This record gives sequence, structure tokens and C-alpha cells, in this order.
Amino acid sequence: MARVVVYSGPSCPYCTKAKALLDKKNVAYVEFNVKEDGAKLTEMLELSGGRKTIPQIFIDDKHIGGCDDLYALNDAGKLDELLAAK
Repeated sequence: MARVVVYSGPSCPYCTKAKALLDKKNVAYVEFNVKEDGAKLTEMLELSGGRKTIPQIFIDDKHIGGCDDLYALNDAGKLDELLAAK
């Protein structure tokens, strides 16, 4: 199973929606709350090329993007392939 990392924040409906899709697919993920951890916010900004919106999602260190990007991959039938990598 691929390593999935979600940079998120509290009360974020897009974060909740993205995590719901991952939960539905029974995907384990590591979540970092960038609103409470400034170091993780800096890390997210560096890894995402400066994208400030949350969530920012990574699969096996590949930047996927945000919630809409995750759902677009799923709708295109490409998400399961990325999640199964390794």
C-alpha cells in the first residue's frame, strides 16, 4: 500500500471530504494539522510548491494536490493505481 500524507486543518470541509474518500477506500494515511504545527505548514508549503490551501495530499511523496484533485483522480480511475503502488 502506498504511503499517503494529508496536510489539513480543523473545521475544513474539503479536508473532511478528502479524508472520507480515503476512508471509504480503506486507505491508511498520516495527517498533519498545519493550523497547530507551524513546522508542518512550512513543510507543506515547500513540498507543494507554495500551495497554501488545505488539504494538500501526497501519495508516495508525489504531490496530488487538494480535495478536488483527489476526486478527479478517482473519477478518472487513476487513484486506485496510485494507492496500490509499491
